[in-house]
Amino acid sequence: MSAVLAIAIFTVAFVLIATEKVHRVAVALGAAGAMALLGLVPGHDVFFSEHAGIDWNVIFLLLGMMIIVGVIKQTGLFEFLAIWAAKRSRGRPYKLLVMLMVITAVASPFLDNVTTIMLVAPVTVLVCRKLGIPAAPYLIAEALASNIGGAATLIGDPPNIIIGSRAGLSFNDFVVHMGPIVALLFVLFVLLSWVMFRKRFEFHPERVAEIMELDEKAAITDRKLLVRCMVVLGLVVSGFALHTVIHVDPAIVALLGAGLMVLVSRVETEKYLAEVEWSTLVFFMGLFVMVGGLVETGVIHRIGGWVVGQVGDDYFLAATGLLFGSAVLGAFFDNIPYVATMAPIVEDMVVTTPDPETGRSLWWAFALGADFGGNGTAVAASANVVVLGIAAKSGEPISFWQFTRYGIVTTAFTTVIAWGYVWLRYFS
Repeated sequence: MSAVLAIAIFTVAFVLIATEKVHRVAVALGAAGAMALLGLVPGHDVFFSEHAGIDWNVIFLLLGMMIIVGVIKQTGLFEFLAIWAAKRSRGRPYKLLVMLMVITAVASPFLDNVTTIMLVAPVTVLVCRKLGIPAAPYLIAEALASNIGGAATLIGDPPNIIIGSRAGLSFNDFVVHMGPIVALLFVLFVLLSWVMFRKRFEFHPERVAEIMELDEKAAITDRKLLVRCMVVLGLVVSGFALHTVIHVDPAIVALLGAGLMVLVSRVETEKYLAEVEWSTLVFFMGLFVMVGGLVETGVIHRIGGWVVGQVGDDYFLAATGLLFGSAVLGAFFDNIPYVATMAPIVEDMVVTTPDPETGRSLWWAFALGADFGGNGTAVAASANVVVLGIAAKSGEPISFWQFTRYGIVTTAFTTVIAWGYVWLRYFS
């Protein structure tokens, strides 16, 4: 009975979020409250359970990076980058889109996709305003590119951190096994983006003429502050890259970086706190509890157990089930709690494999499905939710279905090609 209630609450909440009849934060909080009130998620687990409660690592990682971005914004760096990008692309929509996607995809494996989006999205909004064009296509494309690019490394996408920890996979393991397919898929995605967004491209020659006359260097309002901020940001990025060596979680790195950034910048508290996407943080809290109800009542575990029972000793079928199953389920349940829940099930499957290489192939199929499934819907990955929050705060809201109709196509496209890669590399 508890499982039925959990599914019913989650389904109603998801429908309300998708239809946008009620604000998504209100829906997430209402559903989380219902889960807790009915005892589907024990009150203690809401705050302290690693698998069924709020993932504070994600929340504080986001908070720390939002504060860092809020301080950097005071230097005028985003204005500088916006003018530079507009001038380099000469306002040509597709060229601008490719430039922004390349920046996003190259940075995501090293900064993590959420951090990259928080740095690139404000620039995107500014450049689109200067060119008089809608920002939505560019923001959506960046979120999709970040989820693809972030899959290449251990720290690029939050699910990879969970998988790497559970499977004992290193940063180099991810680069060697995930890097090649991610590079190929990004090139193909650049071409796919032309097909998906070409009808929404706008070009205004008069705006471009105005932009070409601007001096981007004049946008920097405080050069000394910018230097200090870049030093701190460099330390934070180094902390992310070395977190498995120094044994400091990315969330702690982000919070320490935020504290140091505030300390060296001396920016007024009100200014950088005004840049924090509080509604996004609260939405994530509610979303984690919603999924926690499915975890606590055994819904996700039963789905995983059923999959394990179906594949038997056919390990390519197992890899296929993990790849496509993770892409589908991860698109609806948020890929972070989904991966945290499914990782023990995958570990049980790996134990039965005849050799370590076959076992690792299941982990790579799992990672590819979960990472690319993050593009499936507007709430499937942290980067997607952050983009929606930035867009709404900038006065250019992106609806659930506006994002999802592009995300579904991208997920299907990347997952099918990834399936071919898994077969060729590990089973052919």
